[in-house]
Amino acid sequence: MCDYSLQHIASRPAKVGDILVSTSFSNSSTRGFAAVGEPNVAVCLLPGTEIAFERDVEYHDTFGLFSRKIHGQVARFRQIDMDKPHTHHDALEFPGGRRVLVTHLSKGQHVTVLQLPAAPRAEKPAGEHTHRAEERSRISFVAWSS
Repeated sequence: MCDYSLQHIASRPAKVGDILVSTSFSNSSTRGFAAVGEPNVAVCLLPGTEIAFERDVEYHDTFGLFSRKIHGQVARFRQIDMDKPHTHHDALEFPGGRRVLVTHLSKGQHVTVLQLPAAPRAEKPAGEHTHRAEERSRISFVAWSS
């Protein structure tokens, strides 16, 4: 997803293999991801999307004063604090459970989209099972009649 404050910016969904860069967008203080070569288009991640950074991840504390580093390069996209409107929800979860808001990432970090979340399985219509059972019984009946 793209955080609420990026809704007025052109966006597209992430694809496996995308190479993205952490960035700030014009007219927004929120940071997010853009595709390399498309700096004005926010690339939106679905919850569960797995990404890999080129190197250890750098981010800023809540107030943007101190730079910190996570010694790890793989993360899973999550949305947190969904019950709190008008706050940042887009976060990355690292092995060990540490979460960092996407808007706190240092600019200029490159990531590759490794995997998108599995699509939910569509449930079969109720009549489909009955229809197949009827076909099997008709086939059995034809076989006995021959």
